[in-house]
Amino acid sequence: MWIIYALLSAFFAALTSILAKIGIENINSNLATAIRTVIVLIMSWAIVFITGKHNDIANIGHKNLLFLILSGMATGLSWLCYYRALQIGEASKVMPIDKFSLTIGMALAFIVLKETITVKTIIGGSLITIGVFVLIF
Repeated sequence: MWIIYALLSAFFAALTSILAKIGIENINSNLATAIRTVIVLIMSWAIVFITGKHNDIANIGHKNLLFLILSGMATGLSWLCYYRALQIGEASKVMPIDKFSLTIGMALAFIVLKETITVKTIIGGSLITIGVFVLIF
């Protein structure tokens, strides 16, 4: 089931970039990011309440909360930088560079999370990296 969600994530991320490129025309990229963030906030909390998961808030530990806050800050910084890059650059070049986060994320998973490095992950990460550089140069 995770593969379906991952594919949907990729589709919506691609759609997000195209819609954002059109939507940020003639407005400040930080303002556009703030508007997008409010929509994400509303949708996220609506899903939490619809599914009845709001009751689980009391069960969140301090470590979980800390890392979710840090993750949120990283997301915010990523979105701010992404929208600015998208506003001043070509979407077909900004998107692949943004997806270089896959290779960086894989490296961090090996270093921080101690996940196993395999030949497949090395080849895949290398191909992604090569693909990014082919698309931007």
